[in-house]
Amino acid sequence: MHAKTDAQLRDECLVFYREDVQKIDEVLGEFLEVSGAKCALLIDKEGHMVTRKGNTSTLDLDTVSALVAGSFAATKEMARLLGETEFSVLFHQGKRDHIQLTLVGDTTLLTVIFDDQTTLGMVRLYATDAAKQLEDIFCRRKQSGDSAGETTIHADFSADAQGRLDDVFGS
Repeated sequence: MHAKTDAQLRDECLVFYREDVQKIDEVLGEFLEVSGAKCALLIDKEGHMVTRKGNTSTLDLDTVSALVAGSFAATKEMARLLGETEFSVLFHQGKRDHIQLTLVGDTTLLTVIFDDQTTLGMVRLYATDAAKQLEDIFCRRKQSGDSAGETTIHADFSADAQGRLDDVFGS
């Protein structure tokens, strides 16, 4: 098994710093104001909650996050069978509540829960705008080299750590 480089790990894993989450929360808050939706969640494609805004007190957020990711993964496979790479927007309609999932970049899902007080058109319009703003935040982070708030680890960290563990455990 070969070890991954720091750059590979950064490209594959989502890293959000406090400043990122504050910016994301601002975008989600503005989205809720203009759309009238109940809540907005940002979930990574693996089912982990990044952040949330709005009324989420009645939701089991861990379960919702996992199911959103699973739903998106299943729909991605359906898209592939139809010759598409993936579908970027999913919508589920209930009697009272509805949910829309919008792919943001290639790593997260903007998940919007709304009721009949809000129209689907408003959610779609403003979710598209919010997704673009979120993608801009992610792009700026990537362009800045993920340096904000990051502690630099020198190249020999792994070897140094292994050496110290060997010293401690007498290996």
